[in-house]
Amino acid sequence: MYFLIYIIKTMKEKLIDKYDKVFIKSFKIKKDKLKKLKYQSIPQWDSVGHMSMIGTLEDVFKITFEMDDIIDFSSYEFGKKILKKYKVKI
Repeated sequence: MYFLIYIIKTMKEKLIDKYDKVFIKSFKIKKDKLKKLKYQSIPQWDSVGHMSMIGTLEDVFKITFEMDDIIDFSSYEFGKKILKKYKVKI
């Protein structure tokens, strides 16, 4: 049982690392800035940066966002909630 819990925890850690890397690489920011990051709060996260980041997330997690979710993806934290809809639990 403990082994299964360890595996699940390790999988989640890997998913969060992947998620973080998308933001860090897409927007060229440091990890400590992620939790407060919101759409258009930095120059890099404009409409073009947004679509690039969305495309990268789709590639990394092998999902396709619905248009409403692309529009609603307004922050680093809210993005985690949207990903749950696609069975990506971070």
